[in-house]
Amino acid sequence: MTNTIPERVFSGVQPTGNLTLGNYLGAIRKFVALQDTHDCIYCVVDLHALTIAPDPKDLMNATRAVAAAYIAAGIDVKKHIVFNQSRVHEHAELAWVFNCIARMGWLSRMTQFKEKAGKDRENASVGLFAYPSLMAADILVYRATHVPVGDDQKQHLELTRDIAQKFNNDYSSRIKELGLGVEMEMGREVVNGYFPLTEPLIGGAATRIMSLRDGTKKMSKSDPSDMSRINLTDTEDDIAKKIRKAKTDTEPLPSDVEGLAGRAEAANLVGILAALTDTTPEQVLNDHGGKAFSEFKPHLAEVAIEIVSPITSEMRRLMADPSYIDQVLANGGERASAMAAETLADVRQIVGLIK
Repeated sequence: MTNTIPERVFSGVQPTGNLTLGNYLGAIRKFVALQDTHDCIYCVVDLHALTIAPDPKDLMNATRAVAAAYIAAGIDVKKHIVFNQSRVHEHAELAWVFNCIARMGWLSRMTQFKEKAGKDRENASVGLFAYPSLMAADILVYRATHVPVGDDQKQHLELTRDIAQKFNNDYSSRIKELGLGVEMEMGREVVNGYFPLTEPLIGGAATRIMSLRDGTKKMSKSDPSDMSRINLTDTEDDIAKKIRKAKTDTEPLPSDVEGLAGRAEAANLVGILAALTDTTPEQVLNDHGGKAFSEFKPHLAEVAIEIVSPITSEMRRLMADPSYIDQVLANGGERASAMAAETLADVRQIVGLIK
């Protein structure tokens, strides 16, 4: 029996719509930083995208675009793993095991399901209801110990931990018998656990980037208004225009963060600049407190363009050669499959499936 589960980071981005500045600051930029300190696996979660029934050609193009964004942002595809989820069938197989571990009540409480299903829940797909089990499988098929997440994903990671804990509790004696786990404290009990209780990695000045048209709503790829977001495919003129027209109020920027209370749009723009410059809202207001938005916005646009435009240019270059992106995904898929196959072989033994 091993003494520890090796540290490993896993995360993924869903290939639906254009990637936004929120995706970059909230996720992809963190992915790049973590590769200097962790063993990382980064996935394009194309199976999750099926919950919205995308056009097949659009899905393929969006999958390549997310992979291109990973590479353009600076992820080293030789040192770390980049692949699309559907290449590794163990994700779906482990998700079924977890469907039998998870409880209806757990999934029913998922905020995102409630929001996406709306009032007509009876007409929502089973996939939309059960996709948190697949998300747990995405993470745990690699026995990932850490996941970089935004505030809106913490609930899904908590479910992943619940599933891992119940699996470890239910099969503790079997895991010990097979010599496949590690001793873990679960409350007052010590069990033989196979899956880690994955920890979130949440950091940075703006873990959740909000809409440029409504500071109370998350910047979204699916928002009907393109002016609500900065796309990673936007031109420099597009970026400048969108920031110039971003919703604000008539008051100048405050001198401290307490002055941002009740000013969602102002707080969002301050948070975006803090995230882009790797500083804090306090530091931004130290430099810009008292300024009118007519003075602040051009500076924000200049910084955003400086950071986003090189990524946009490299994404365009990569997307012009889809065969290269497909090769990266195929190579990553082979490496991911080898790891996932080991986990599934263990899980089959643990739960009693004859191979």
